[in-house]
Amino acid sequence: MIPADLLARVQAWIADDPDPADRDELRVLLASSDQADQDELADRFAARLTFGTAGLRGAVGGGPNRMNRAVVRAATAALTEWLHESIAGNTREPRASDAPAAVVVGCDARHRSADFAEEAARVLAGAGLTVHMLPQPGPTPLLAFAVRHLAAAAGVMITASHNPAGDNGYKLYLSDGAQVIPPVDAEVEKRIANLGPLAQVPVAAAGSPLITRHGDEVAQAYLTAIVVTADEAQAGRPAARPDLKVVYTAMHGVAGDLMLRAIAQAGFAQPHVVAAQAEPDPDFPTVAFPNPEEPGALDLALADARRLGAELVLASDPDGDRLAVAVPEPEPTVPEPAGVPEPRSRWRVLTGDQVGALLGASLLARTAGDGAGDGTGDGTGDGTGQVRLVATTIVSSTLLAKIATAAGARYAETLTGFKWISRAADGVPGARFVFGYEEALGYEVGTVVRDKDGIGAALAMLWLAASAKAAGRTVLEEYDALETAHGVHLTSALTLRTAEPARIMTRLRAEPPTEFGGQPVSQLIDLASTGAPVQAGDRADTAIAGRALPPADVLIFRLAGARVVLRPSGTEPKTKCYIEIVEPLGGRSLAQARATAAGRLAPLRSALQAVLADP
Repeated sequence: MIPADLLARVQAWIADDPDPADRDELRVLLASSDQADQDELADRFAARLTFGTAGLRGAVGGGPNRMNRAVVRAATAALTEWLHESIAGNTREPRASDAPAAVVVGCDARHRSADFAEEAARVLAGAGLTVHMLPQPGPTPLLAFAVRHLAAAAGVMITASHNPAGDNGYKLYLSDGAQVIPPVDAEVEKRIANLGPLAQVPVAAAGSPLITRHGDEVAQAYLTAIVVTADEAQAGRPAARPDLKVVYTAMHGVAGDLMLRAIAQAGFAQPHVVAAQAEPDPDFPTVAFPNPEEPGALDLALADARRLGAELVLASDPDGDRLAVAVPEPEPTVPEPAGVPEPRSRWRVLTGDQVGALLGASLLARTAGDGAGDGTGDGTGDGTGQVRLVATTIVSSTLLAKIATAAGARYAETLTGFKWISRAADGVPGARFVFGYEEALGYEVGTVVRDKDGIGAALAMLWLAASAKAAGRTVLEEYDALETAHGVHLTSALTLRTAEPARIMTRLRAEPPTEFGGQPVSQLIDLASTGAPVQAGDRADTAIAGRALPPADVLIFRLAGARVVLRPSGTEPKTKCYIEIVEPLGGRSLAQARATAAGRLAPLRSALQAVLADP
């Protein structure tokens, strides 16, 4: 039997829900005597989706704990309230211009994305705001670019990125083209909670003159901008021959069209496209989980690469903001050391940290100037009077910091998420943002897009691979050179799915481990209390010391030559753990140092699995 209080809440929601299909879906669950249906109904009303990482994300369906038109209407109505107050000067959020406020709306190809985007546009127009609707479907980087390109006050992207097929989401961007950050997310969330009946929210007609439905012009501006950025990085240097044999997969997502256009516009040969994954499909039929990080997600692309003798594999995630990279490995002439994982049929899928180090080093090398413009003469400048800056996060590898030091560049370290990475140079006098990345396959090249951009990153990767080939080297040899110079940096991640990640973090704070796998903890940093300044020393002497990180639910355990970072996921019921082993060569071969690092990693992972086990 359904409890009386739940029955009352369901009936009230149905009465206020603007979508007839969602109302009918809830009525079916309400009328069912099946225990599974009753449990489903209880879960849909157990909570309300709240703003997590840059917005809302959850399973599609009726009810406050699902993604649906009612939730989108409430979030957008709250956004319009905040925007009107912001415009009136009641917040510190800067406007791009004094023109009438505009909001850009885009969506991917997930289930109901187009309906949710239309709902958002009509609510925005109903509040008297100008709406720029991008062509549907489209990738997230295009939306992030369009916010600044169209001088908008905000942007709304309907996407669940790489979540399971049944999910969708609502991602919010501010006028600077970057994802929403505190306190704005909390202010929007508060307005959602205090919103009255949805029937009272003004909703414009689909044909409202306030809604402009764009054609291809915004996409062309975006392509021109990212290609110019790639070309500028090559200025004054011999052009690499773009004769790579590349395999590309869109993984049933929305990046394929713009990716192929970008590659062609940059002068590279068109890649072989994995046909079975080329067209957008919200069911993602050929992958168990539509995330290029997941085992098996690249199997079709790697099969084509082996068959064609390709030199590079590029893969987009469903909304096009991430990029996966795989490269061929030479056959070993001697057995590989114990502990070194066997590559997948002699193809290696690079980690986000490896790609981040490669792209960071490549972009710093290409943008290096003589420092004449900055008055230092120490190589930190780029010939324009600015100091180059690269950034990554507290859970990513420390290798980029060492690359930055060697290149005479500034380095910044942020909390996880591109809402922080993209703003790493903000407020740093004379800083020029060159590159930022996070280990979860997200990369930001320059400032054309103030967010991760898998298409712009693909162009940077193509230039890197083509330049290496022109010099008679491989991508793996480029990475070997980085670890030869700076030491082995082996990273690994553990994820524990749990309904209560906060409880695990509370337990670890109450009784913090003093060792992991026999390795004593030398320092514990808890970012939940006051945040912590960026550390120099084991990061980079050019770190932006003293810039405190915002408080966050993160624990950092430092060990001798190792580091463990734990945090709850911002979008899913998971606890995430990030491990790094740093192993200097110390006169040994690179293979020997890597084998030692792998041997140190195994017991550390086992110890962490035991620590994270929820009793």
